Amino acid sequence: MFSDNKKPMESFGGQPNRIEKNTVIKGNITSQADFRIDGKLDGNVKTSGKVVIGKDGLIKGKVECVNADIEGNFDGELFVSELLSLKSSAKIEGTVNVSKLSVEPGATFNASCSMGKGVSTPTSNSGTTHKIGSTKSNEPAKVS
Repeated sequence: MFSDNKKPMESFGGQPNRIEKNTVIKGNITSQADFRIDGKLDGNVKTSGKVVIGKDGLIKGKVECVNADIEGNFDGELFVSELLSLKSSAKIEGTVNVSKLSVEPGATFNASCSMGKGVSTPTSNSGTTHKIGSTKSNEPAKVS
């Protein structure tokens, strides 16, 4: 019934990192652990983990990660090798390269988006490119 084989609650690479609300960072971050941004980051993030941008969070720059959940604001280049999940309060501008995309109704997605298998680096040209207009409330995204 009880086991000594408890799995640690840490992410790959150690404890998850967090930039708290009312914190502003200018510069680049490289890590193997997950990141949660509730403050503001003007710079780049590169991680082999997950990036979460909280509702009050903002990143201006380039992000390279495995998975991403965005509730706040992002402006720049986003490279997600697996799943990008945009919550209803998300506001995205720039360029997005992703393998899988999930967008909740209400999210604003004003980005050039490339989707395809194996999107992992900025130099990858695989996938299909779509221009997607803003999605608000229950309106479908416009793909041209």
